[in-house]
Amino acid sequence: MKQISILGSTGSIGRQTLEVVRRHSDKFKIVALAGHSNVDLLEAQVKEFKPEVVGISDEKIYAREKHRFSGLTVLSGADALIEVAGLNKADIMVAAVSGMAGFLSTLKAVECGKTVALANKESLVAGGKIIKETAKKTGAKIYPVDSEHSAVWQCLEGNNSRSLQKIILTASGGPLYGKGSEELKNTTIEQALAHPTWSMGKKISLDSATMGNKALEILEASVLFDTHNIDYVIHPESIVHSIVEFTDGTHIMQASPPSMIYPIGLALSYPDRIDNDKMPFAFNKPLNFLPKDEINFPLPKLAKQALKTHEGAPLVFNASLEAVDYLFLNKTIGFGHISIIVAKILEEVDFPTLNTAEDVVKAHNEVYEKVLAEYNK
Repeated sequence: MKQISILGSTGSIGRQTLEVVRRHSDKFKIVALAGHSNVDLLEAQVKEFKPEVVGISDEKIYAREKHRFSGLTVLSGADALIEVAGLNKADIMVAAVSGMAGFLSTLKAVECGKTVALANKESLVAGGKIIKETAKKTGAKIYPVDSEHSAVWQCLEGNNSRSLQKIILTASGGPLYGKGSEELKNTTIEQALAHPTWSMGKKISLDSATMGNKALEILEASVLFDTHNIDYVIHPESIVHSIVEFTDGTHIMQASPPSMIYPIGLALSYPDRIDNDKMPFAFNKPLNFLPKDEINFPLPKLAKQALKTHEGAPLVFNASLEAVDYLFLNKTIGFGHISIIVAKILEEVDFPTLNTAEDVVKAHNEVYEKVLAEYNK
């Protein structure tokens, strides 16, 4: 039986991971759960799955609510994520924390030689070199949970990596694909978060609307699969999750219904596959592949440029995107400002050299604070 810890158990990926565990309680056991501030849901999860360790990263919530978890080891603050990530009893750590908050905990799990089911793309975007070098030393495995990267992983399985020509990620287009620039300028928070296919947290939903999520996926894929030859195509049905082109002209696609149960289940059970409550496959409708719009949604293009610019450019991209997401969700800037500010920051800053985890955290914080200081008006 595999012992599992989940960082971000109250978020979308965390909840769906627990659904997989619930269906396969003979294969998986939860030993630790960590959340931020949704203590009501965390308490319900603890009662059902009975972990030994609980983490609450919001220190004010911890101080007020820790009594709910009497009899358990309860950890608090940002260090709670790191401590849970390094827990000896856990075989697999599910990294489902949003944003750069997940970097140090992901690195800790890798340092301990654990298998990481990675749903926190920012960790690899900002500190991928350090995480991968550490994994080589410790033998840690990193299995992607994002549906697109899981798809690429599956397409490459059994194929010689030297035969890889190009990775083509698919994108649903989010709620705004097809709209013109004037209409996009007036996009409200509610419109940006209304994803037509996936149910996700606020940041990833916003990133899907701006195509920032696809930009981050391009940057993450470059780390996971050691290539810069990455592109994407709009696929509104979200049935084909990625395409891999090989040197002989063959294209292999991975398809499944739009549910995170599938990539989560594979990351937990690999090299085996577990039974899912299978959704009907959509053989009764066409699959469309549409052109990308990099004029109105330029973030993926900026990400591809960042890959070729400097090893620190992806970190700058990620930190500036995280900051402008915060500003938009707090109604400080408009939707149309998001990509403009990211592009401006990429032009202005000196790209950092990233040799240590401290370098990564310091550089991220500096860029993030620079954006807030200049545009939080």
